[in-house]
Amino acid sequence: MEIVADATRRYLRGVGPDHDEIQAEMADYADENGFPIVGPEAGGVLQLLARLTDAESAFEFGSGYGYSAYWFLRGMDGGRVVLTEFDEAELDMAREFFDRAGFASRATFEHGDAVSIVDDHEGPFDLVLVDHQKERYAEAFERVRDKVAPGGVVVADNVMRGPIDFEALVAYVDGDDAALDGHDEKTRGIADYLDAVRAADGFETVALPVGEGIAVSTRV
Repeated sequence: MEIVADATRRYLRGVGPDHDEIQAEMADYADENGFPIVGPEAGGVLQLLARLTDAESAFEFGSGYGYSAYWFLRGMDGGRVVLTEFDEAELDMAREFFDRAGFASRATFEHGDAVSIVDDHEGPFDLVLVDHQKERYAEAFERVRDKVAPGGVVVADNVMRGPIDFEALVAYVDGDDAALDGHDEKTRGIADYLDAVRAADGFETVALPVGEGIAVSTRV
């Protein structure tokens, strides 16, 4: 199933913000190594959300080598972002990129399990990105939801593409409760997350077909 036509993707890319020099290196590394990143179309949305919320603080569940956090910081007028990552080598890469960009002083680099690490940070957070183990997305939201500032935003990546079965998810949200029977935990994890944010009091959620598909939930 083609989610977004190629011409539409090219159009969105052409209209959106460009990579700066360091981000271009980060994107090249992803291309060369098959590393999953949110990409420039979704990244541009992260930057825009940072501007629209006048964000001062952000937390990421899963940061890789810092590509998405870099977009957040580009849209923030000061403020800080907490990066979390299991892979220490990737976190070291993020530090190097951020040092070169002059962003390192605005970042906290946390090595380990993001769902545990978030308990060590009081918040409030204006921005949250959920982009780690799909089967733990709903758990991450429940741990951070009370730390999201009023007007703050939680973004989840890979809700339409990636290691998931999008056709099964379409059938599920259309009302077929059996659509996910026998499916892997990643697809079910995305469904559980969408159920959680859509049912959460005080949050409104939309899905945007940019990048791998992002769900944007605002605390009202």
